[in-house]
Amino acid sequence: MPELPDIVVYIDSLRARIAGEPLERVRLGSPFLLRSVDPPLEALEGRRVRELRRLGKRIVWAFDDEAFLVFHLMIAGRFRWRERGAALPRKLGLAAFDFPAGTLLLTEAGSRRRASLHVVRGEAGLRAHDPGGLELLDATPDEFRAALQRENHTLKRALTDPRLFSGVGNAYSDEILHQARLSPMKLTQMLTGEETERLYESTRQTLADWTARLRRQAGGQFPEKVTAFRDGMAVHGRFGKPCPVCGTAVQRIVYAENEANYCPCCQTEGRLLADRSLSRLLRDDWPKRLEG
Repeated sequence: MPELPDIVVYIDSLRARIAGEPLERVRLGSPFLLRSVDPPLEALEGRRVRELRRLGKRIVWAFDDEAFLVFHLMIAGRFRWRERGAALPRKLGLAAFDFPAGTLLLTEAGSRRRASLHVVRGEAGLRAHDPGGLELLDATPDEFRAALQRENHTLKRALTDPRLFSGVGNAYSDEILHQARLSPMKLTQMLTGEETERLYESTRQTLADWTARLRRQAGGQFPEKVTAFRDGMAVHGRFGKPCPVCGTAVQRIVYAENEANYCPCCQTEGRLLADRSLSRLLRDDWPKRLEG
């Protein structure tokens, strides 16, 4: 799922191409994309895009008269900028948005249609789509600490909870926790003051650094390779590969549709975290430590 750095770069690229431009036509390729009926999507045709915003992991297009399009790309939704009037891909195409300078395609890989588009009227209606998470790059240490300790969850769950923190998902939470040298399974209310401060600094630095890196990689072009697995990541998507800090093989635990990647040497004092499937299968043979 595109997270804060990816969404910011998408918005940069969209702002350069469609801000101030009229939305000439919308072509829907999937009936499952549009999740609202009032106002109708066709009512925005001919109106100019006045502003682009990020709302957590959502992308918002603002039009006159407080009308908004709210996109949630979910796991596999992606934007593609093409020449004006470009055809929708037959299997992956969800929608096409035609502008004077080109066409923005919205695609989604896989058979499950999770990406969504809402047409929203009014700022109050827009706020209903905001999960309310803290904007990390604007947060003070006290605000971060209060959000982190509001509930007693694992750090992995807390960082990826959109009600607590805005824009962080599976990939960047792994990177944040690795840089902070903290276990993904440590409970939020068990953190010391020093660990909380370390996590605060790591969160802000990781998100800022990756945003700057992705902007450099885009180089003014429309981002075509938006992925959760990027060269240069320390642990995310690097199971079995050496940690760039200590050389220890990166480990992972898998749960539901997510996973946590971590370095046992840097983050868990050499302990191997119990994977729900493998540790249950191996039972007493499941190693508890690296040397086990």
